[in-house]
Amino acid sequence: MDEQTRKGLKNEIEGAAKEAAGRVRDAAAGLKGGSASEHLKGKGEKLEGKAQKDLGRAQRELGRSDRPDEEDEEDRLD
Repeated sequence: MDEQTRKGLKNEIEGAAKEAAGRVRDAAAGLKGGSASEHLKGKGEKLEGKAQKDLGRAQRELGRSDRPDEEDEEDRLD
């Protein structure tokens, strides 16, 4: 696994965790009759996590596109 793919996977996992934590925080604020501030913090954390997860996906795709296809590799060996 190349460095770009590793970074992407790490960002994707961390982003998913942040997104889930944000969902929980937002939901908990709703159940406990929390303040608007707590709702906003939860929504912000959820969005931050989603952005990090999307960044990770893009990094992994970039890592994949940097690798030569098997056909290209075979052509270079001839």
